[in-house]
Amino acid sequence: MASPRRARHAGPPDGGWGWMIVAGCFLVTICTRAVTRCISIFFVEFQAYFGQDYARTAWIHSIVDCATMLCGLGFALCYSPAIAMVGKYFNKRKALAYGIAMSGSGIGTFILAPVVQLLIEQFSWRGALLILGGFVLNLCVCGALMRPIALMEDHKTTPEFLEQDYVPKAQKRDLKRMSVCSPLIKAWSHECLCYCSWKEYDFLLMPGFMVLAVSVLFMAYGCSPLFVYLVPYALSVGVSHHQAAFLMSILGVIDIIGNITFGWLTDRRCLKKHRHFCYLFAVGMDGLCCLFLPVLQNFPLLVPFSFTFGYFDGAYVTLIPVVTADVVGTSSLSSALGVVYFLHAIPYLVSPPVAGWLVDTTGSYTASFLLCGFSMIFSSTLLCFARLAKKIKRTHLGSLTNETGTKQHIWTNGAIAYSVTAELDQKDVEFLAADANSYSNR
Repeated sequence: MASPRRARHAGPPDGGWGWMIVAGCFLVTICTRAVTRCISIFFVEFQAYFGQDYARTAWIHSIVDCATMLCGLGFALCYSPAIAMVGKYFNKRKALAYGIAMSGSGIGTFILAPVVQLLIEQFSWRGALLILGGFVLNLCVCGALMRPIALMEDHKTTPEFLEQDYVPKAQKRDLKRMSVCSPLIKAWSHECLCYCSWKEYDFLLMPGFMVLAVSVLFMAYGCSPLFVYLVPYALSVGVSHHQAAFLMSILGVIDIIGNITFGWLTDRRCLKKHRHFCYLFAVGMDGLCCLFLPVLQNFPLLVPFSFTFGYFDGAYVTLIPVVTADVVGTSSLSSALGVVYFLHAIPYLVSPPVAGWLVDTTGSYTASFLLCGFSMIFSSTLLCFARLAKKIKRTHLGSLTNETGTKQHIWTNGAIAYSVTAELDQKDVEFLAADANSYSNR
């Protein structure tokens, strides 16, 4: 019996079954990100049992975190698709939906941190890991909630696309030329397959995405070691085991507030156009928190740190999918998020061992935390300068066109822009095309 064809939607429904997708993604983040954060509570147990230094013990957390973010390994089979599904169901309330979905990481950390400490005391670290493994099996239930949605923009074929009047002749020639790139493609799907392949990954060459990718590398390097070494650092300055676990709980619950409030705020009309600056502000604030951490050497001072770092961590985590969607568009969101989370995995793998090596070498956590702080600040600064350079370039081109008195008209199809102005040089035309593409995706 043939399966019924799924109805296609003109755009994301912004509700309906989308809220079930948000609930499923919420549970996924609890079972993935919250569980991996709680691995830091096992750090001291692992170090005592195996008798290894900080650098070698940190590889345990690095491998778990890296497998979570890499597509096709570990938790990534659940985490990355769940995040992408939320973007398919929401547009106008995308930031709020992501805020609720990503708050599972904070809620899970708040609940699991003290629970894991109790499990270690009652059943040892082996029994605690076994119980956590059984809890993570709930990911199977989350997968049952993920109902695919068919959008018009995802099913437009090349022949339909070429029939549109607003498609530039240059792009039509490119697509037709691509459609005969090999006999196999021509035999199977003619223009359609070749166009879809080109369309799916053309965001990799977008200047905005390239800057975002580099920024993500430095941001991920800075944030990962803190979740590994916060508990060991607290223990090293005289904080008890339960108080150290409570710091992780505080960080988790405030993370929830950051997720939801920043998601709601950046959906407001006054801030919606400034999501990039909200994102870089949150990343920069987390960097400043890391810089001040070495001077906080008792529990009353570490509590405000957990509040501040947890809030802005939740803020920028919520905005990562939103900012990515603003840069590449909804149609390429799944592939773009896969690349972004892959880029997370590289620093997640190397930064905890590097930080551990610095602790072993210097005998303190100061160098590790300072490196994390400066890395996140550099990530924020890089994005800030890129946005300012883009704004200056756009202003310069606007004044140039006003001086020439040439009337411009730009058609956009969600992927490129075409200008009929002949006076601008090729580089300026390419900039206008990229700028129009970014504007149309907002």
